[in-house]
Amino acid sequence: MRRDETGGEPSVRRLRDTLDHDEGVVTTGLELQELLQGSAGPRPVTPSSIALRRYRLQIPDGTHQVEAAESRNVCRRSGIQVGKIDVPLAQLCVRHDLVMLSTDRDFTLMAPHLGLTIWEPWPSASAGR
Repeated sequence: MRRDETGGEPSVRRLRDTLDHDEGVVTTGLELQELLQGSAGPRPVTPSSIALRRYRLQIPDGTHQVEAAESRNVCRRSGIQVGKIDVPLAQLCVRHDLVMLSTDRDFTLMAPHLGLTIWEPWPSASAGR
């Protein structure tokens, strides 16, 4: 979630709630760095970013890289062009049975082809009215 969201988006609220309640968050070193440095330029370290430092890092190995390359090929054959970093992140989730929490639509496109589970907010009581 590298966008500078105001907090109104359900996935951003879910991440904040997860961090506030010390629930299990798994990330990679690259993602942790991206979150801490921000994508819109330097910004001060926030309580949420400090909390992120406490969570488990999932470290890819050589086998994971091979699986990620295969997954990227599956996506390409299905007509889905995705970033070189997004596929390894998705593959880590698949390999370790983790749920992806992201605002990036590429993960939603990859999900049915890779068996990736994407976090989805519960429908609101007013949905469908």
